[in-house]
This record gives sequence, structure tokens and C-alpha cells, in this order.
Amino acid sequence: MKNSELYYSVGALLYSPANKSNIARKLINEDFGHKFSLALCLEDTINDNFVSEAETIMIKSLNDIYDASKKNNFYIPKIFIRVRNPKQISDLTKRLGESRTLVKGFIIPKFSLENAQNYISEIKKINSDYEQTFYVLPILEDSTLTNELERVKILYKLKDLLNSIEKYVLNIRVGGNDLCNNYGFRRHSDETIYDIVPIANILANIVTIFGTDYVISGPVWEYFDGYNWEEGLKNELRRDLNFGFIGKTVIHPKQISAVNNALKVSHQDYLDACSILNYDLKSSQLVSKKGSQTRMNEYKTHYRWAQKIWFLAKEYGVTSSFDITPPSTSKHTIK
Repeated sequence: MKNSELYYSVGALLYSPANKSNIARKLINEDFGHKFSLALCLEDTINDNFVSEAETIMIKSLNDIYDASKKNNFYIPKIFIRVRNPKQISDLTKRLGESRTLVKGFIIPKFSLENAQNYISEIKKINSDYEQTFYVLPILEDSTLTNELERVKILYKLKDLLNSIEKYVLNIRVGGNDLCNNYGFRRHSDETIYDIVPIANILANIVTIFGTDYVISGPVWEYFDGYNWEEGLKNELRRDLNFGFIGKTVIHPKQISAVNNALKVSHQDYLDACSILNYDLKSSQLVSKKGSQTRMNEYKTHYRWAQKIWFLAKEYGVTSSFDITPPSTSKHTIK
């Protein structure tokens, strides 16, 4: 499990077609608020015949944001570029010039055994060629994952490949819509993706295999208006967290606040996490009711949970109004 707040900080990842000419103005004006990440998509949202044009528009947008940041203070989110082939990574990084410093990394759609090595080579290359660190967010959504006989083998092979660039893998992401499309499924606003059993089975395999070492983000929620859209999103977010996902792909600014609120930790969890991280390891017992005074806190069993809760509290806050006081600086606490 990741032991740095950075890996938990992507949160609500707002998708935008890379060819939206007003994206720079909206960021500069802070139209989307102050707590989200941004994905500029060159893949599914762009017509195959307009990719070159979309690249040009995106580069201009990033240049405009970079220039404006030299003159004014405004919130700049973590920005990621969703590419459609490995070669775009080096090409776009070079063409961006100084504004490449705005780019936190690249999103890899339909990450599979067929393309994994080429993408990994490109990530290694740009991290060797430039001083800044570029991260990668591979999306597990390829149609090969519908093969139940082979799925677990495929996922383990993909994990083995990613382990060679583990420090650059900021998130593992899942493509709920792409996986559903293989079966012709689509959930309604009063349903969650976990009600679609074949997809839930795939997601469970992904969390089981990747969840011990990587932060995994939840699937997109398509609804942003109409009947039950917000309650449906909140319901799926609760199930996301129980399933092991942290963060979510969003397709409309109205969804951002719901994701951020879902990622806040409860007062009880926060108190218990701090108690566990501050545990006196010289004590004869490694179990206590300290913290919220409502349940057993056992150091050996709950330490990794406590780490995660602490990172989420730092990044998204606690569902009570009090200051977040760091755990002590003893050697077993988070640095």
C-alpha cells in the first residue's frame, strides 16, 4: 500500500475533451473550484479524424494556463493527458515546452498485455529525459478482462510489468463504461456498478490483485442531472470505498463536491487512526480502546488502515470541524 499522501491526492478526476477551447479560461477563472484533478482526453472523446487538431488546441490551452500562472495566482489542478498511443507521450512532452511542468502525468487507456511494454518504455524515457517526474495512470478496461478463465493471469502479468515503474504509477484506474460496453450493459441512476455482477466480479479481481500495492480509483458515474443523479452518485461512492476504491473519474463539475465529501474521513476513524499511529510499541499489549473509545484498535491488524485514513484526512479533511494534529514523530509513524 502506498505510504505517501501524493498517491491519494488525485481524488475527483474531471475529464474534458482536449479540444475544448475554453478550458484554459475556466481554469484561470477557477470555475471548477479548488479541489479536483483534470484529465485532458485525446482518446475516446475525440473523433479519430481530429486528433492532430485536438493536440494543437490542447497545447495552446496549456501554454495559456502556464503564461497566466506567471502573472496571477489561481488554483492549478493536477493535470493529466489521456493519450491514445505510446508515441504521443514523448511527442507531446517535447512540443509543450515549458508548459510541460503543468502536466503531472499521462493516462493510458485500455492498458493491456499488448501495449503495456511500449507505454512503460515511454514513461521510463521521459522520466530520464526531463528533470520533473511524470506519473502514469493506466486504465484497466481492455476487453481481454472479460475472459474469466484468463483474467487473473492477465492482471498478475500486468501488475508484474507495472512493478518495474511502480514509483511512477500514481493510480490504477478502471474503465467501468468500457467493461460494461463489452456486454451491452448500462446502469441507471438508481443502480450502482456493483449491481451488475459480471462487472463487479472484474472489479473485485482488480482490487484483489492490485490493492495491496497501489491506489485504485473508482469507475465513472455517468449521471449529472435528472432523477436521482446525486443520490445515486453518493450511493455508489459509499460502495466504492467499501470495495477498496479511492477517488473517482467525473464527467461534470457538479460531481466534484460529492466525491470530495465522500473522501472525508469520519471523526471516529480519524481519532482511531491517530491512536494506532501513535501506539507505544514498548507496551506489553498492542491492543487498546484509545481513540474514539468505541471499538478495539489493534496495532498489528489496523496499521495499514490507519495510514490510509491519515492520508485521506490530510488531503480531504474530517467530517467534524477541528484541526488535524499530526501523529507523533516516533519511528513507526508516517513520515
